Amino acid sequence: MNIDDPRVGENLGELSRTLAAVREPELIESFLRCLLTPAETADVAARWALVKALDDGQPQREIAKNLGISLCKITRGSRELKKENSAFRRIMGMNKK
Repeated sequence: MNIDDPRVGENLGELSRTLAAVREPELIESFLRCLLTPAETADVAARWALVKALDDGQPQREIAKNLGISLCKITRGSRELKKENSAFRRIMGMNKK
């Protein structure tokens, strides 16, 4: 499936609604480990770690060094956090509760 395929949005929306209905974090983690390859799992975990680090105010170069990820990914995360009504910001707020 290409990124422009309408089925991407349809399936991502369905997956999101399904995960939102699950009230068992362990089940979601197990599901993600089944759905994603080990490399994809590590990439998703690293991206979550970078968003948390940015939200904590860590410098981008320090994050890159600590997580072994590119400054491009970190800059993208930083831009997303700065957007008005950012989904990143909203999720980070939920994570702190």
